[in-house]
Amino acid sequence: MARPTVFPACWLLGWIFLRLATVETTAADWPHWRGPQRNDHVSEPSGWDGQQWPLDDAWTANVGEGSSSPLVIGNRLYCLGSNGNAETLSCLNAGNGGVVWQQSTAAPLYGRHSIGDKGIYSGPSSTPEYDASTGYLYSLGIDGDLRCWDTRRSGREVWSINLYDRFGAPQRPDVGGKRGGKSRRDYGYTSSPLVLGDTLIVEVGDVRAGTVKGFDRRSGSLKWSSQVKDEAGHSGGPVPITVDGVPCLAILTMRNLVIMRTDDQHAGETIVTYPWTTDFANNIPTPAVLSNSVLITTAYNRYAMCRLDVTLRGATKVWESDQPSGVCSPVIHDGHVYWAWRGVHCVDWQTGKEVWRGDRVGTAGSCLVTDDDRLVVWADRGNLSLVETARRSPAAYTELSRFNGLFRRDAWPHVVLAQGRFYCKDRDGNLKCLVVKGGD
Repeated sequence: MARPTVFPACWLLGWIFLRLATVETTAADWPHWRGPQRNDHVSEPSGWDGQQWPLDDAWTANVGEGSSSPLVIGNRLYCLGSNGNAETLSCLNAGNGGVVWQQSTAAPLYGRHSIGDKGIYSGPSSTPEYDASTGYLYSLGIDGDLRCWDTRRSGREVWSINLYDRFGAPQRPDVGGKRGGKSRRDYGYTSSPLVLGDTLIVEVGDVRAGTVKGFDRRSGSLKWSSQVKDEAGHSGGPVPITVDGVPCLAILTMRNLVIMRTDDQHAGETIVTYPWTTDFANNIPTPAVLSNSVLITTAYNRYAMCRLDVTLRGATKVWESDQPSGVCSPVIHDGHVYWAWRGVHCVDWQTGKEVWRGDRVGTAGSCLVTDDDRLVVWADRGNLSLVETARRSPAAYTELSRFNGLFRRDAWPHVVLAQGRFYCKDRDGNLKCLVVKGGD
């Protein structure tokens, strides 16, 4: 009879550690720009108990200047910030805000081609991207430092590339035509990297060899470049979309909405180019995707919101309205579109017609939809509010609760809800955790 195999205790402990280290993200995590599904939907409740919104102030920390928003994986929170001379990736205990580890690298407060609006932003704007299969986290600094960090080894750097040095993206041109170049803007690198399969996709802004590039996620080696050669936009990043069964990306460059393929042998090929150029290079809101439809919006000279249906043969405009968002990325939910920019807005997804509008939100704002059909809005200089969606309040804007003045600076970073905790951050890097209690 065969004898059973006996493993030394150290092997067994190592195996247990490996299993724990390779646990994939859960639905309650926030691993990407705009959340688990990259669309500002979360599968957990808001915490509203029918009469009040009982949120407890758990902890406050500072993670450095910048508009980068947090990621939450298990009991770890990751955020990128600047102290003026260096960018720091911080790993905090999500429950108490304690520092687990930090990794810092020299970096300026603004990108090397920066011009305009320095009084309202500083530090990194791109939100990192997490890859559950490897535990790697990808960050993109304001001056083009693309880095891969191993979160299972206290943030050890795996590889890095400076996109300006490697690909030579020029300063964004003045597309507004204002006299003396007064409408020229360049905010450096703003868009979040995106992992699809074995590829890390980044909006590089290479006007000679391709705006968007795919890198090997493990080594950083270049795999492909896009056909489109526009300057990079200022949005939060590329968005996956499936068109006629083909995996694609929707990306709002400085000049166009571009739909490109990402499947093998065709990666980077353009299938749709839809002109959309904005004064001040302010193509900022990330495109929103539902099935084969894409929603784009900007303010300034293109003061509009537009829904397009996309096929491999091209794009068809379904509707265009004069109700835009200048910054906040729209959220598509249950036949409606929501955003927070110069008010909180709800329009009909099929027609673009206004359903309701309310509040006095200014230009800074983000929002998400909870699974109990509430809209959470983080806006202005630290105002967190809970609003009924159109399913619960079809005729008018209805605010359930509000916490005012959590901070004193612009709430550019996106609000996060993960594992029953709200994480609210301002542009100075002040970060507050509010714990949800109860729920109906």
